[in-house]
Amino acid sequence: MATIYTYQGQNVRRTWLLMTTFFILVILIGFIFSQIYDNQNILYFCVIFSILMNIFSYWNSDKIALSLAKAHPVTREKYFDLYTTVENLAITAGLPTPKIYVINDQAPNAFATGRDKKHAVIAVTTGLLAIMNKTELEGVIAHEMSHIGNRDMLVSTVAVVLAGFISILADVMMRATLFGDHDNNRGNGIFAIIGIALAIIAPIFASLLQLAISRKREYLADASGVLLTRYPEGLASALEKLKNYGRPMKNQSSAIAHLYISNPLGEGKLAKKTKQLFFTHPLIEDRIRILRSM
Repeated sequence: MATIYTYQGQNVRRTWLLMTTFFILVILIGFIFSQIYDNQNILYFCVIFSILMNIFSYWNSDKIALSLAKAHPVTREKYFDLYTTVENLAITAGLPTPKIYVINDQAPNAFATGRDKKHAVIAVTTGLLAIMNKTELEGVIAHEMSHIGNRDMLVSTVAVVLAGFISILADVMMRATLFGDHDNNRGNGIFAIIGIALAIIAPIFASLLQLAISRKREYLADASGVLLTRYPEGLASALEKLKNYGRPMKNQSSAIAHLYISNPLGEGKLAKKTKQLFFTHPLIEDRIRILRSM
């Protein structure tokens, strides 16, 4: 499993890059709007806000993701096959056994979250457990275990919180600029124009960063998962079943769509036409082709 751990340092750097980018964006938004309203307290608030959100996202992003997914912890007695599969692959990967959660949804899917390997979680849907055979389930769990080994689930989970808060902050600022009282501020100048533009661009930039990280990590997790099972067809067959199912999950948030092994919102023709610019995952058929060429 040395190949998996080779990428840990890279993903730690990505996490710091993501947090630093968030910090700079929030402060930039705060600076612009402090100029618009001639109030330095706005900038001070944004500095404190960005620091607190970075800390909060690191320690609590996994809890937020599990809450959004409506996942619940399960017992060994009720999900014995799932438990033993996770435990066996954790031993093979040289990792602590992650906590196991289940999502009540007929759509087959799974994701990993957590800030590090000691606080990792794997969540799977009841639909995935219903349609996967043993080797396919092993392929899916190995894929998620690879996310834990690579520590890229931290990057992706933190991105959920940071991108979301940037969007909320930008929305509040833009509404204040468009509908607020500008009689006693400098909102009629160049700063007002810059502020509105920044409030529009910032959440788009944050989302694109989030999506770019997600697409790259799926290919790596596929390859790393195969190193665990030594059987590419297991994961390839599992992905084929996910593709054939086709329908989206019923109660799912787009904020955590990039965490899943396949897009919980479904894949459509738009993804191919736009070359997946705003798509959370590489196309499943591309992933299957790569796996079957190994």
